[in-house]
Amino acid sequence: MENQENMVVERRSAVIPQSWIFWAAIGAGISYMIPVLLEVSGALYVTVWKGLGVGLLAFWAARNASGRNGWLFAAVLAFGALGDVVLETDLVTGGIAFAIGHMLAIYFYLNNGRASLSASQKLLAVAVVLVAPLIAWALPYDRSLVWQPTLYTLFVAAMAAAAWISRFPRYRTGLGAMLFVVSDLFIFSRFGPLEVSFLPTLFVWPLYFGGQALIAWGVVDTLTAETGQRENY
Repeated sequence: MENQENMVVERRSAVIPQSWIFWAAIGAGISYMIPVLLEVSGALYVTVWKGLGVGLLAFWAARNASGRNGWLFAAVLAFGALGDVVLETDLVTGGIAFAIGHMLAIYFYLNNGRASLSASQKLLAVAVVLVAPLIAWALPYDRSLVWQPTLYTLFVAAMAAAAWISRFPRYRTGLGAMLFVVSDLFIFSRFGPLEVSFLPTLFVWPLYFGGQALIAWGVVDTLTAETGQRENY
């Protein structure tokens, strides 16, 4: 009898829609613009709030994971959420968390490559890897600061290029990864031409979180469709 009850619980759990987690993540990510625009940082509740958006996306991906690909992608998002939180207190460690996430993502996307690519698609992927780090290198006025943003941008650009040539939807996952690159370039612009501008404050988070949400939507939707578990959003 107990085994039968456990089986019923498992069946119920299996059919509970998980899309509410995705929309909770969207709500958390959008609402985080409140402390961003008010320029409030450092408080514990703000740090938790910041990590909640991508953290929930990682949880959503894990809840929908049914194989190695699903769990690997959930780990990619988890390192992103960790980076969001740790950056509030330690830029170097936060950057390392993101870099690990990018390396996992590159491995993930390259192992899920598109069957065939046009010349323009290949060209864009190569251009991102070459041009984005060059822009990051050119941005800081203090030339002693150029190598950290350049090296980091190389990681995120390689991730975006790999996402663009992967089998996942280009105008969700691929576009989201490109938005991620632009967001980071806005961050590094604070060391140079946009040092006193409000534009980075206005654009960094929406581009970053919007990119992460698009990436997650494209990947999770594709993987769940392949296992016959696609949800309605």
